[in-house]
Amino acid sequence: MTSLQTLSRWLLLGEWRAHPVRALTAVAAIAVGVALGFAIHLINAAAFNEFSAAVQSLSGQADVQVTGTEPLFDEDIYPRLAQRPEVAVASPVLEFAASLPGGTEPLKIVALDVFQAGFITPDLIGAPATQEATDTLADDVLFLSPAAQRWLNVAPGGKLAFQVGTRQLELRVAGSLQRARVGQRLGVMDIGAAQWRFGRLGKLSRVDLKLRDGVDRNAFQAALAADLARAYPGRFRVGQPNDANQESRNSNMSRAYRVNLSVLALVALFTGAFLVFSTQALSVMRRRSQFALLRVLGLERRQLLRQVLIEGASLGVIGSLLGIAGGYAIAAAALKLFGGDLGAGYFAGVQPSVHFTPVAAVVYFALGAGVALVGCATPAWEAARAAPAVALKSGADEVALRRLARPWPALACLVLAGVLTRLPPVFELPVFGYLSIALLLIGGIALMPRIAAAAFRFAHRRWSAATGKDPAAPAVPTLTLARLANASGQAGIALGGVLSSFSLMVAMAIMVASFRASVDEWILQVLPADLYARTASGGSTAGLTPREQAALQAAPGIARVEFLRLRSVSLAPDRPNVALLARDLDPAHPERSMVLVGEQVPQRTGNLPRAWVSEAMADLYRIQPGQTLPLPLAGRTVPFFVAGVWRDYARSTGAVIVARADYVRLTGDADVSDAALWLAKDARTGDAQAALKRLPFGAALDVTAPSEIRALSLRIFDRSFAVTYLLEAIAIVIGLFGVAATFSAQTLARAKEFGMLRHIGVTRGQILGILALEGGALTGLGIATGFALGWAISLILVHIVNPQSFHWTMRMHFPWPLLGAVAGALLAASMLTALASGRQALSGGPIRAVREDW
Repeated sequence: MTSLQTLSRWLLLGEWRAHPVRALTAVAAIAVGVALGFAIHLINAAAFNEFSAAVQSLSGQADVQVTGTEPLFDEDIYPRLAQRPEVAVASPVLEFAASLPGGTEPLKIVALDVFQAGFITPDLIGAPATQEATDTLADDVLFLSPAAQRWLNVAPGGKLAFQVGTRQLELRVAGSLQRARVGQRLGVMDIGAAQWRFGRLGKLSRVDLKLRDGVDRNAFQAALAADLARAYPGRFRVGQPNDANQESRNSNMSRAYRVNLSVLALVALFTGAFLVFSTQALSVMRRRSQFALLRVLGLERRQLLRQVLIEGASLGVIGSLLGIAGGYAIAAAALKLFGGDLGAGYFAGVQPSVHFTPVAAVVYFALGAGVALVGCATPAWEAARAAPAVALKSGADEVALRRLARPWPALACLVLAGVLTRLPPVFELPVFGYLSIALLLIGGIALMPRIAAAAFRFAHRRWSAATGKDPAAPAVPTLTLARLANASGQAGIALGGVLSSFSLMVAMAIMVASFRASVDEWILQVLPADLYARTASGGSTAGLTPREQAALQAAPGIARVEFLRLRSVSLAPDRPNVALLARDLDPAHPERSMVLVGEQVPQRTGNLPRAWVSEAMADLYRIQPGQTLPLPLAGRTVPFFVAGVWRDYARSTGAVIVARADYVRLTGDADVSDAALWLAKDARTGDAQAALKRLPFGAALDVTAPSEIRALSLRIFDRSFAVTYLLEAIAIVIGLFGVAATFSAQTLARAKEFGMLRHIGVTRGQILGILALEGGALTGLGIATGFALGWAISLILVHIVNPQSFHWTMRMHFPWPLLGAVAGALLAASMLTALASGRQALSGGPIRAVREDW
């Protein structure tokens, strides 16, 4: 047993010493894949847990919460809840995003009745910086969390200005929220003062209930929900803090983004699996005679199988261990430098810290080791099954690879991949789309020996027909094509490396470019006006009154104005709110105000107000044109006729557009949040902007040209896809190293072949020319096939994965400059590597190279 262990260790270490670059490249690919996947998991887990904890901190010790299907509801429900015999304390809460002037993001404000909140949410009661206890109830103060103070650069005693309509409201910072979570941006003030100061008299966001001892919480929740449904149909929701619905709402916001990032991170891991296969296949080919000799000397087949599996698994184990350590370091650095939202903004306002999760570490370690085992399984099986008598003969390498050229498994993978693309998502995730991409890659790589054989045999026949028996025909292309036509198995391995890396890079590049180009075109279509005006960059407290709207319409140089009112409503307890856009539009020509998908459906019967739902909303809520959509408005449920579907890249949780005239008629809310302005025929943009700024409320207006909005939107897009760009760059780098390692290994393994060519008169320069031409031909075919395969994968990404993940569609766009640059880099890398390795392989002399055959 000891001698077998010594032999195994000797074979393993000897192979690593002989080809360290090839082993290191495979280890690096697996390490990068594991590190990226583990880091993304840790970052998202930390951000999601911190976000959930921050949400829970706002609920305190509440047993039951009553919320509305609209952001605000009348406070007349409060006595009905507080007087129920099972309720010990009822705490009214008003939450809103307070608009800040100057383009700053809004601040979340929670307004409380401190006498009731002390029993349920004591952590939200501010601590006055002075000894003035009355500051807690003052009507001109608020308390800020430490994170909000740092963010807004204001200390206790300072003043903070908010935007209410078009006027500014100045409040004094009276103290801090000592027990707010780290990174939580939050302001707290008295509920009566907030209702008065921010124009929300008589309005609440929720009511927190603490029940008396002995009351069954679930039974009370069911009874209360039934009572409210009878008294106020479709108006209220009854739940528990951090119940399944709330967790589902929080998770649904970012789940698709998190899963897609994780899958993209595993692209490197898949490339690593193939590099392990390439490494072990080339190693087995080169050592066939050694293994055959060991078999003759008594080594059993299963022992040889185990040896090759150990060699491949060791690459996976080392890569996985390095990946786990690297992933933790990447996650810690990313959370410290960039926060937990990875650029997408899902978890803004929290400051998570990384925590090592042993279960996830084991899972990603098993993934890394598993792909290495899968990668070396076929070479190990071939090494064990090889007949010693045949393997001892030189030149049997191509026979060993003949089984890899069988087309039926590859074709079966391709057919199954096509079938899986027709299946629906699982839990709103494109699981079968991901599986179809994996099968497409496996099938394409497995088919490469056949493609290489067909392509190079055709090229060899054409070359032979063109040159005939001309003795002056160039020897380099003749020998190159002859070898490639008759060694398709080895060519398939080299092509597989190019194919796997280049096709994945092509698919990712096309997907991102298609999305970016579609977003750019969409922005141009939805911004037809000459100028856009709003009173703040975000929040729900800024807006324009009807009088101010009339002043905008009468401003010099303005020919026409369309207004927009933006708010949110809840259509399902387990989903995030849907954006409701009430805008001025022509019902007969809605395409002038939105990008319609498909035809508009006319209303045959009835006289319901019309609504247009976004692609995401149609998909998430299974709504089709022609159906009726109930929307909660002004305390009642109003049915709308769904007239069509429109494209919206801004809101993945769903949005619905209604005519503002219908909205004002149903709700009485005539205020707006945005205005689109068309200039008069001879008016200049600068003059119009100056005229708008001269209005009495002009200082509160943010007037922007469409080009500025477009540039800002694309910057936000690039920030959101920053991690995807990084993963794409890593895939390119791994592909370059993988191609270099594969060609280097193949070239060094052919030292005997080069020695024989030198014996029959082929010069050193001609051999180097053969290698350069061979590398270029193989890489060129790999690039062409990889582009075709990458294009097919991008079709799945664009038309299946993205619609099933984010519920929107896009058109294809090809980033030719990037694809051409990467193709050129791969071509240059393969040719230079082949030349460099060829020089090393030719350095030993022809007699030494062929001595094993004598």
